[in-house]
Amino acid sequence: MAQNDTVTRILDTAEVLFAERGFAETSLRTITSKAKVNLAAVNYHFGSKKSLIQAVFARYLDPFTERFHRALDALEARHGGQAIPLEELLETLAGSVLEVPAERNSLKVFMRLLGLAYSQAQGHLRRYIQEEYGGVFTRFTALIRVATPELPDSERFWRLHFMLGSVIFTFSGLDALRDIAEKDYDEHVTVRDLVRRLRPVVVAAMQAPLPPSVNAQEA
Repeated sequence: MAQNDTVTRILDTAEVLFAERGFAETSLRTITSKAKVNLAAVNYHFGSKKSLIQAVFARYLDPFTERFHRALDALEARHGGQAIPLEELLETLAGSVLEVPAERNSLKVFMRLLGLAYSQAQGHLRRYIQEEYGGVFTRFTALIRVATPELPDSERFWRLHFMLGSVIFTFSGLDALRDIAEKDYDEHVTVRDLVRRLRPVVVAAMQAPLPPSVNAQEA
């Protein structure tokens, strides 16, 4: 088996198993058995389970980061230094996210992996994402801050994470939601249909009035 083929098989198998079972629950032996490679191959190419987990994320986040930076460059050029509307920023984020998983397994796998990165005790992974990809998210957050000047920084933080949670829940459960829509409402839903429906919800959430407790703190 060629070296590149071995690496690809390990990564393909690992990302699906991690998404289905979680990081802690998926052993290297399970991965090697499914990928039909030996444990020495994983150790040789990745060195450790932590490095393998990081490599799985890099396959999604490397192309995503490149595309997202280019898309933000185009937005900033089009608006000539003026504030970019919130709707356009969120649309650009959604477009960049949708483009990447087509090269890998699926949007569902990508979203499940993102959810696991925050819900499971994988401190090394959060540090890795921040160190390797924090620049593009810092840039996006700065543009969101300009687009939502009425929000205190702490409130903006929470709303961005509520938005992320909604997106991850929706797309990681994509198959189940499609089944419900088809059986209960006779709707055949595409990923882009869901994005169109989700967009006004997250925009409204970002633009909602401040809760009374936050207003009181700001007074």
